[in-house]
Amino acid sequence: MSVSIVTDSAASLPADLAACHDITVVPMSLTLGGISYRDGDLSLAELLSRLDEGVTTSAPSPGEVAKAVEESLGDDGVLVLTIAGTMSGTFHAAHVASSLVDGAVRVFDTETAAGAEGLVVLAAALVARDGGRLDEVEATAAHVRDRVRLVATVDSLDHLVRSGRVPGIAGRAGRSLGLNPLFEFRRGHPRPLRPALSRPTALDRMTAALFNSRVAGARLHVAALHAGAPEPAERLLEQVRAEVDPATEFLGSFSPVMVVHTGPGLVGLAWWWDERPLS
Repeated sequence: MSVSIVTDSAASLPADLAACHDITVVPMSLTLGGISYRDGDLSLAELLSRLDEGVTTSAPSPGEVAKAVEESLGDDGVLVLTIAGTMSGTFHAAHVASSLVDGAVRVFDTETAAGAEGLVVLAAALVARDGGRLDEVEATAAHVRDRVRLVATVDSLDHLVRSGRVPGIAGRAGRSLGLNPLFEFRRGHPRPLRPALSRPTALDRMTAALFNSRVAGARLHVAALHAGAPEPAERLLEQVRAEVDPATEFLGSFSPVMVVHTGPGLVGLAWWWDERPLS
């Protein structure tokens, strides 16, 4: 393809899906017990069994991003799509990397994460595959960023509170009432939603949010995501398929780096409705 696509491991794209669309994924990293690991080197089970050793996460270095960009540089340039800059230093690292590489390199903040980031990346990759110029590919990413939604439930907000991504008062309220927290991630920030009384209710409210946002005649692009909880995530996709045939769908597993901040047990839906005419 003339425009190459590079993203980070926070996008939670299955490896076969990324390979199929010629998407280069730069791994984030974590340090556990004084040893650094690239995202994916440790299994989720191993990470969870060793959390008491102390763990920190970090963005890829500018050098790592620059290497990925150089190796994938297309004839019409590269678009590097990153996790929200409010959550990670990846966006900054990619900007630094862009100055180290000869060629047309643009860096795009998706302002989201996980499956929602993955949907933005996939939309850009499809336009690139069809011969779109760099401006067109970037415009598509911006179009999807403005429309994509991500709603998720977690067993506890404690991990998000500790990482500073959710206010402490929200975490304390959820614990004291024994509720299932729900949050929506948009424009770079998680926003707590009204908690559910049970896990099944939380999952039902996610699919309800998707269907309530439906646009007549629009095509659905959807991702179900999870942090060590594939069964409920798969059921979410089944519920969606029972009502609509998605144009794009995937099941995304949170990488260990992401799970450090959310904790295990997260289940969510990311989606956007595509009103663009078919070419």
